[in-house]
Amino acid sequence: MTDEKSTKRDLAEKLLQKGKYDEAIVLLEDIHQESPDEDPVLLMLAWAYYDSGKTGQAEKCLTILFDRELERKVFTGFAFDELVRLYKQKKDFPNLVNICERAVAAQPDDVGLLTELGNAYLQAGQADRARLTYEKLIAMEDDNPAFYCLWGEALFAAGLNKESEDAYRKAGQLDPDQLDSYYFRIAVLFQKADNHQEARRLLNKCLNLNPSSPLYYCSLGDSLIGLGKLQDAINAYNQAVEFDRADADAYYNRLGNSLMKTGNFSEAVAAFQTAIRLEPLPIYYLNLSSAYRKMGLDHEADQTIGKADKIH
Repeated sequence: MTDEKSTKRDLAEKLLQKGKYDEAIVLLEDIHQESPDEDPVLLMLAWAYYDSGKTGQAEKCLTILFDRELERKVFTGFAFDELVRLYKQKKDFPNLVNICERAVAAQPDDVGLLTELGNAYLQAGQADRARLTYEKLIAMEDDNPAFYCLWGEALFAAGLNKESEDAYRKAGQLDPDQLDSYYFRIAVLFQKADNHQEARRLLNKCLNLNPSSPLYYCSLGDSLIGLGKLQDAINAYNQAVEFDRADADAYYNRLGNSLMKTGNFSEAVAAFQTAIRLEPLPIYYLNLSSAYRKMGLDHEADQTIGKADKIH
């Protein structure tokens, strides 16, 4: 790099540090036009565009760098990582899948790239392709419980619930000390799918293996609420408090939020009131106010908001 270009680059760095992105971009574009093969300059330009809010231009710069990475014998993957981050932020899953497929085509046995590809397929709603990708990973490392969990998630997304549970159980066989955590993962998937009957069954398995986990009791309570078993749900949350009194206020606030989601507003009021008695945090008052508002009790809601405003 010539002295003039070095001076321009140093000045561009200083401008970037001061947040003067447009001025830095002008200098970096000049250097790039003079020396289009200099990757560090192109990378700086990409960051300058990104920080200035011009993500489309940043993407173009990173794509050029990514194309160059694919042509090299050693795949550094730096531009790839930045593009993955960018596409995830934008929820641009078609382009995310595209770059992951291209990276895997260049490095077909790279575990990290295959994992990223499987995740991209899953986020793009291509569950079967995700499943096949994770099966390839398992064929490469059949003793890795993390891959069985990924496979299980893809199987669940594909509607293969029994096979999904078997995959998580296999992960637990490989890591028996954490078997309860693997049951919990698939229980959460069932909860997200509003299948609270199956979630309850699996959460009970979790508690049989780890009967002192407040998290499992709270999650069981959430599924019991989903099943309309409110008193059983409250009992489950009370059990969580028995094992962790220090965070009791947070558990009752969570209980209130779960009850709100299912329209059980009067029960939510009671839960939020309990949380406030334990720890009068502003967020708890705001949640209580929302519950009152849902019940049509605007006066009580306004009074509660006033109490929240007085807390500093």
